[in-house]
Amino acid sequence: MDFEHIAFAVESRIARLTLKRAPLNILDIAMMREINHALELVNDEAVKLLVIGAEGRNFSAGVSIEEHTRDKVDEMISLFHGIFRHLDQLSIPTLAAVQGAALGGGCELALFCDMVIAADNARFGQPEIKAGVFPPIAAVILPRLVSSKRALELLLTGEPVDATEACRLGLVNKVVPLDQLPAATENMIGSLQALSGSALRLTMRAARAGVRGSFSTALDEVEALYLKDLMSTHDASEGLSAFLEKRPPSWTDR
Repeated sequence: MDFEHIAFAVESRIARLTLKRAPLNILDIAMMREINHALELVNDEAVKLLVIGAEGRNFSAGVSIEEHTRDKVDEMISLFHGIFRHLDQLSIPTLAAVQGAALGGGCELALFCDMVIAADNARFGQPEIKAGVFPPIAAVILPRLVSSKRALELLLTGEPVDATEACRLGLVNKVVPLDQLPAATENMIGSLQALSGSALRLTMRAARAGVRGSFSTALDEVEALYLKDLMSTHDASEGLSAFLEKRPPSWTDR
């Protein structure tokens, strides 16, 4: 398949998926369709590692707000969550290389990967609360990655953290100068590429067995909450409209 919004290739048993909608790499419906299709092409037995990166100055500023309308939100959420369902089913490690903004859905995509290398200019945040909504993936995974108090702080304030703080929290494995991000990523790839593919897959299975609760089950519950309860509120519509119209929202708390 010829991709328009992403690049996808497998070489030397390494699968590479690159976001290609610079400067912000906004995740719209067309792009998410391509990401899902690329992930369907990943053969766990044929590759040892999936690397997710992005062209331009930013990793991704998140999911398209313009497409976050009531007539499109079901498809948008289905495609977006489909990405994570595909990633969750992979038996190989995943690695994100992040520069610049990783916000909203972009932050979720980066942090869902098993390992993250960040440039020193990277910023991670979930600003959805400021638009009157919440990030379903982050609501499921952040409490598993950091303390519940810090997870709630990130979710409830919407304030981003820089790469150094993200590393201190355990959200990021390593922080390097921006110009060293490609080399650091390739060094990590080389370290894993030299190992047994079967050992990598079994280690991933063992590590995931130690995490209580199914991601898929939790996501089903949160997704229903998002689509059936949240998206029927006045404040969700108001927050998203205010964002698009570049004005302060007028909350009614209902």
